[in-house]
Amino acid sequence: MSHRPSRPLPGRRGVLRGALAASAGLALPAVGGAAAPAFALSGRPEAGWGVQAGDVTAHSGLIWVRSDRPARMIVETSATESFRNPTRWRGPLVGPDTDFTGTTRLHGLPPGEQVHYRVLLADPDDPRRTGAPVPGTFRTAPVRRRDGVRFLWSGDIAGQGWGINPDRGGYRVYQDMLALDPDFFVCSGDNIYADGPILPSVTLPDGRVWRNVTTEEKSKVAETLAEFRGAFRYNLLDENLRRFNAQVPTITQWDDHEVHNNWYPGQILSDARYTEKNVDVLSARSLRAFSEYFPVSTLPPGDAEGRVYRVLRHGPLLDVFVLDMRTYRNANSPDRQPDDTTGILGAEQLAWLKRELSRSRATWKVIASDMPLGLVVTDGATNFEAVAQNDPGAPLGRELQIAELLRHIKHQRITGTLWLTADVHYTSAQHYEPSKAAFQDFEPFWEFVSGPLAAGGFQATKLDGTFGPRQAFIKAPDRANTSPMETSPYFGEVDIDGDSGELTVRLRQEGGDVLFAQTLQPGRVGQ
Repeated sequence: MSHRPSRPLPGRRGVLRGALAASAGLALPAVGGAAAPAFALSGRPEAGWGVQAGDVTAHSGLIWVRSDRPARMIVETSATESFRNPTRWRGPLVGPDTDFTGTTRLHGLPPGEQVHYRVLLADPDDPRRTGAPVPGTFRTAPVRRRDGVRFLWSGDIAGQGWGINPDRGGYRVYQDMLALDPDFFVCSGDNIYADGPILPSVTLPDGRVWRNVTTEEKSKVAETLAEFRGAFRYNLLDENLRRFNAQVPTITQWDDHEVHNNWYPGQILSDARYTEKNVDVLSARSLRAFSEYFPVSTLPPGDAEGRVYRVLRHGPLLDVFVLDMRTYRNANSPDRQPDDTTGILGAEQLAWLKRELSRSRATWKVIASDMPLGLVVTDGATNFEAVAQNDPGAPLGRELQIAELLRHIKHQRITGTLWLTADVHYTSAQHYEPSKAAFQDFEPFWEFVSGPLAAGGFQATKLDGTFGPRQAFIKAPDRANTSPMETSPYFGEVDIDGDSGELTVRLRQEGGDVLFAQTLQPGRVGQ
């Protein structure tokens, strides 16, 4: 039996009441509300976009908020929701330079405990004038092995024109995820679709009409910094997501649609919808907005280096290695080159990953990958977007980096690795077996795919035999871009038992139904 602590229900209801009260006027009246008019507002600062925590460890975490005007961010923390004798954290002044967003780093927190927090926004000219506090809560990582871990993952939000539909109650899948009381959530990328406008309505093949909440920024592709900021702000119009953010900390990574479909560094777009066609310019603007709207410990202001890739240590049972398969990749191509040191990770990130995996003493090493390994993801008629390039032979192109990594894991006898991803807009489980592979110098491992949370569903892709994947489960639609009314949103759950160390993966769909489950044993090089 796991000794994983649970979040007390009275506290959860209190957070829920406070979060909803703070954002009660947001859903449709605030649609399209931009930052510029904030200087003309009267009254006290308000935080109608909710709060969120990110990159929580045993002793630290980041708290995020957005104000409706210039304000001083203040965070108070407490062991109870009564907030008797709270600890106060003085955060940054938020203003137009960060789109009125701010992040405050908490440190010295007690491990394995429920932390209640509330964010206050104070008038910069009169600190006594504060807006209504917006509450949130999270659990810090444990330091005892007996405290089990449960987390969720998925990705792909507001894609292919399927946005917040008020007729469905918005992003309902977040209600199902919240009901599982996870310690944290990993978003595997495509948090937004900067290249996908949201129209007021879409007619489905059967004649039904899908209605969207719309905003000015989401009426076109994102090119300017203001448009990227508006795209990240769009999802926060959803009440389910704001409620989830207030109670579940996130580990967030990015992928292509934060900028443009299938982008790579140095690319010049041929997309006629764009006046700015230099992807390096667009990706810099997107990364700035991304760092403003998500609490990520390796991005400014927390870390000047500006990396998305990082490792989050969650007690003795779990380390999460967050990859960035977008920023350092080479150009999409037929990907058959016999020598490739850049690959999909870049040389520096690959060296970092090998080093950190070797250093890890956690029972389980989860590799959060924004793209799958053995699923063939194409980019046009001849180029490839992910790792696999539909050649079942020896590793070529980007596969060479993955082969090097898998060989390193085997020869360093690194136990307990598994890969989690999203990207392909269906859910599946692949077991990679060297006996069935063209490249065999690795130990068996699992890769689990989930998503989308709120985007179009797509048909299954082919498997590439280089690393010997065997598909143990798959659920995908039979045509492209099915709406969430036709194909259920998907998410995955990982549950690590504190006593046995067993790790169970469950692939779920909206409503919470389990589609597939697999239990893995600790202490093995391969599964």
